This record gives sequence, C-alpha cells and structure tokens, in this order.
Amino acid sequence: MQTAPDALFESSLTSLPLIQRGKVRDIYAVGDEHLLIVTTDRLSAFDVILPDPIPGKGAVLTAVSTFWFDRLRDLVPNHLADLQLADVLPDAAERAQVEGRAVLVRRLKPLPVEAIARGYLIGSGWKDYQTSGGVCGIRLPEGLRQAEQLPEPIFTPSTKAAVGDHDENVSFAAVEALIGDGLAAQVRDVTLRLYREAAAYAADRGILIADTKFEFGLDDAGTLTLIDEVLTPDSSRFWPADEYQVGVSPPSFDKQFVRDYLETLDWNKTAPGPKLPEDIIRQTAMKYREAQRRLTS
Repeated sequence: MQTAPDALFESSLTSLPLIQRGKVRDIYAVGDEHLLIVTTDRLSAFDVILPDPIPGKGAVLTAVSTFWFDRLRDLVPNHLADLQLADVLPDAAERAQVEGRAVLVRRLKPLPVEAIARGYLIGSGWKDYQTSGGVCGIRLPEGLRQAEQLPEPIFTPSTKAAVGDHDENVSFAAVEALIGDGLAAQVRDVTLRLYREAAAYAADRGILIADTKFEFGLDDAGTLTLIDEVLTPDSSRFWPADEYQVGVSPPSFDKQFVRDYLETLDWNKTAPGPKLPEDIIRQTAMKYREAQRRLTS
C-alpha cells in the first residue's frame, strides 16, 4: 500500500515469498539461506503500528544501519550478505519499489531477547527506577533524576513481543534461563561494548545516545551475530548534546518526539493507533534525516 508519492507503508513484491510483516520490516525468503529485508516507512509507537507512514524513514534506517554494521564489524559479525539486489530482484519495477530500503542478509536463528543498553535514565527505565529504585533488577543510586547519566552503562534486556503485544523488561537471570548462562553473558558484554563504542563516536558529532536496542542471532556454527537494525532513530534515543538537560525528557532525533505527542492524547496505547497530524509527520521525518546527517556524513 502506497500512501503518499514518497512513502512506502507496505511493500508488495511478488517474485519472492513473503515470510512476515513486522512492525516496520517486510521479510522475504531468498532461497533457504538468505532473506530480503525491506524497511518500510511504517512507524510503531508503544508497540502499535501507526496508520501514517513517515516518508523516507525506511531509507534513513537502512542507511544508518548499514553505516553501523560496517563501522562495528570488528567487534561482532553481522548478518549482511554478499549479494546484490539485482541478483534476487531482476524485475526493474520491483527493484525500484524497495531500492535504498532493502538489504540482503544471511538467514540466522534469532535469539528471543532484545539486548538493550542504557547510558541514561529515561523511558521505561525511568519508570522502573521510580517504582523499584532500579532497572531490570539492577539497583541504582538513590536520587537520580529523569534523563540523568548513569554511573556506567547497564544491560537491561527485554522479551520480544509479537506485533500488537508489548515488550517486557526482564532480569539478566531471566535471560540466562532462556538462552543459557554463557550465551547470556556474551550478549550482555557485546551489547555494552557496542554501546560504548557508538556512544563515543556519536558524542563527537553532537549526539548523546541515551539508550539503544540490539538484536542477535546465531549462525550454524553458533557464532553470535548482529542482526536486524543497528543504532537507528527507531531503535535508539538520540539527544542533541547542546540541548540536553537533566530533569526533563530532552529533545531528540528519534521517535520519542512521536511518543511525546501521543502521550498528550486520550489513547490507551492499543491498536488501532491514532492518525498523526501532518506537522508531526514532517517534523519526525526531519529529525530522522538530521540523525542520519550527523552520524554518517
């Protein structure tokens, strides 16, 4: 479904089998060993897909992820495959539909957890801290304020929810029970290493990475591999360093702008999501492009 001349809400490739439509990505099978992942312009907030796409968003996410996959490949392998789009989509019209927003990847076994690194106290972490004095079972110092930088980055995993359901923060012990002690420790350590590397790079470009989400899979040899998207405005909170202040939710180059707008509505955060005003759509697109410019230029 094409909702605007420059927005793709849903891809419609007929030459490849569709495996699933996620909150943002459409995934197609390419034989038994590869996938074609199309990042659409859909936007999900509070785990609900909103009815209005953000024009150009999918291309921004694809470009930013590709940048980070390349930059971080010495820290952890990633799922990108050495294939060209023309190899799997010979039809020019189909290629044009997804050009700049599609990647070819190896088909791996995804781990059933989302690996979240937090460097600042915001979002669900802030809410957890207010009620429990910690985040995901990790005790934190008393008296921390909203958006305050943590003494050191922490690993706060969550479960992966199906489309329409809500992710749930879980303890590290729950991850150990789910995937085993050794693999859980590896996921935690790699997550924090990736976050520290990216946060230092972004800080030099005027962006504070408050938190971010990684996803991992295993190849046939059991090698931990970075998959999905990496350090994008969808999976991270990017704050302009020159506007950051403690005690409030800072301005951001990400979908927190949309979340903040939705919090002003009388909406119960279940589907269907509310329509977005044109001004919110336009400003969100601008924020995503600014994040891409600062990080990848």
